[in-house]
Amino acid sequence: MACATQRADTLLVFLPGAFLKPEEFEREGFVRAVRERELAADVMLVDANVSYYYDQTFIERLHTDVLAPAQRGGYRSIWLVGISIGGFGALTHELKRPGLVAGIVALAPYLGRRPVGAEITKAGGLRTWKAPEGPPPDDEVDRKLWPWLQQYADAPRSAALPPLYLGYGLSDRFASNHRLLAEALPEERVFTTEGGHDWPQWSKLWRRMLDVLPLPLLAGQHALPVAA
Repeated sequence: MACATQRADTLLVFLPGAFLKPEEFEREGFVRAVRERELAADVMLVDANVSYYYDQTFIERLHTDVLAPAQRGGYRSIWLVGISIGGFGALTHELKRPGLVAGIVALAPYLGRRPVGAEITKAGGLRTWKAPEGPPPDDEVDRKLWPWLQQYADAPRSAALPPLYLGYGLSDRFASNHRLLAEALPEERVFTTEGGHDWPQWSKLWRRMLDVLPLPLLAGQHALPVAA
């Protein structure tokens, strides 16, 4: 909790990547970075391991076990912060269950299969790509995720969506798909760093992103730059 005596109005929900443990967010300084900036935001570390994605129960579990109770408990603003497949989970939850979260931070998110991304690249990017009409060739979620993400390339439609902040390493194994999404987002919501798919990059990105996320400060505090 941000304050020992009362619950904050804002909640940050951290979703780990595949085979990562929720306590790693503490070990790698994610929670400390929030506290250093004296943000009026409580933090929840969710044990959403990869098995929830394999059995396709992630969206329902996140909604039923985490977000709906948090909303009933009085949180007015809930942000999802997901790494890798956790970022994928944050995005697909909003796709399937829209309207519960105030914003999404996706760090090195898995965005689906490379062939789908290659189709979008061949079409000139997400702004010019036209989603295929008719029944999709398979039922994989990325067939629905990319048309939904395309809304962020259109200002009127994106205004109805929660703000999306993207961070990734330029040598990340998923970087080709990250670049496709980055091109559709406002420049100030895209953060990159050297390196690949690992904690050092994610920690650097998170600290930089925290300095611009529209999160409230504890009473009596003023925004000050914090060393990365």
